[in-house]
Amino acid sequence: MQYVYNSNKGIFMSLDWITIALYVILIVWGWFSVCGACYDYNNPDVFSFDLNSGKQLIWIGTSLLLASALLMIEKKFYYNATTFIYIMMMLLLIVTIFIAPDTKGSRSWIPLGGGVKLQPAEFAKFAVALAIGKYMDRYGFNMSNLSQFFKVVGLFLLPMILIVGQKETGSALVYLSFFLVLYREGMTGSVLFAAFAFVVYFVVGIKFGDEFFEDMPVSIGEFWVLLLTLFFTIVLIGRYCKDKVVVRNLIVFAGGLELLAYLFSEFVIPFNVCVVQLIVNIGVVVYIGIQYAYTRTYKYILIMLFTILSTSVFYGCDYVFNHVLQDHQRTRIEVLLGKKDDIRGAGYNVNQAKIAIGSGGFAGKGFLKGTQTKLRYVPEQDTDFIFCTVGEEEGFLGSFGVLVFYLFFIWRLISLAERQPDVWGRVYGYSVVSIFLFHLFVNIGMVLGLTPVIGIPLPFFSYGGSSLWGFTLLLFIFLRMDAERNYKNR
Repeated sequence: MQYVYNSNKGIFMSLDWITIALYVILIVWGWFSVCGACYDYNNPDVFSFDLNSGKQLIWIGTSLLLASALLMIEKKFYYNATTFIYIMMMLLLIVTIFIAPDTKGSRSWIPLGGGVKLQPAEFAKFAVALAIGKYMDRYGFNMSNLSQFFKVVGLFLLPMILIVGQKETGSALVYLSFFLVLYREGMTGSVLFAAFAFVVYFVVGIKFGDEFFEDMPVSIGEFWVLLLTLFFTIVLIGRYCKDKVVVRNLIVFAGGLELLAYLFSEFVIPFNVCVVQLIVNIGVVVYIGIQYAYTRTYKYILIMLFTILSTSVFYGCDYVFNHVLQDHQRTRIEVLLGKKDDIRGAGYNVNQAKIAIGSGGFAGKGFLKGTQTKLRYVPEQDTDFIFCTVGEEEGFLGSFGVLVFYLFFIWRLISLAERQPDVWGRVYGYSVVSIFLFHLFVNIGMVLGLTPVIGIPLPFFSYGGSSLWGFTLLLFIFLRMDAERNYKNR
């Protein structure tokens, strides 16, 4: 890929200084929050390198140097080096599994000496974003081509698998945000619908899997998952195949049979209705297969695959929940779903974070005056739970202000992504947007008790060099791409 510059403006003048200003504001605001979170009455010097506030200044300084260096590297370098960067990052993720020491149950941090540690999972994000953008920029790429679609998905599923191998599930889940990029580039909404359905299955199956109907030996979770599978299948056929006869037959025969089985078990002889539901769902799969044989409509195959996967989800969720997730992860999910009320155990962090945020009131207690954080009531209050420090010291006004700045920051990135002249730049831009959105939603959500506690940082606010460098890499590579938007292919 070669470019011819098509403007009298230099790179320096073409940079989006609004986004850079937002970046600087957020990291400075984040530093003051780290000061509040780690303030020590015995060592009140926030610039001391014995405190995380002092160390964070080093990370901020090195991040600004990194940002400056990234802005001097031409876009074509990133394009030409994408494959090499991706392969090297995947190899580093593999090596990390074997050489990283155990840190709180995960093996994802590589010690570099002097107390400095590196988390490769944070740096793999920009490599994956580059790789996805370059692959989708190929001539003839079409999202509706299943082979090409699955290759793109494989580019971010591979690091997910490797990071799960490091027992760092939270960082691995971030890579699911790339599905938002694929949706922007033309992926059918049915994929997002399927993802939503699988999340519903997981939540319903786990929350109600061990509960039974009062008068029947039927698991409430299993019953509803299988019933929802039938319902979603009928909806998909009506939406994408538009075959009213097939929809009517499924409602009358499949739905009717399940209803009769339920009524018979409820009022005549109690038995496990889920057995009938399972048989009905298998019959539905066969029926859909017959419809494909007659019509040769490939959408029937996709819906049939969805039904098969959906029918298996309840049993797969049970295996993943009990055999893949770690004990503390299972407990956190159970607390979130209301199966346990463990405010002294797994729910302690969230409960203390809520107390800290609530105690801040409307205007907050003031800088370095938060009692909950100063007395260390909130674990990880300068990393994963940094937002509770904002809530306590700056109150509703400060918390709202942070969210407004993030909203403006995200909106600005979307605007930059939309004005890119090529697919590669646009896809990379939306990858940056999706990653930031995922971090914001999950981090703030877990502090408020709305999402599971999976341990991912709040961009530019949470203490740590790996996360700050990782976000800086993501952002400033994109800003350099945007600065070259006036170049044209030659």
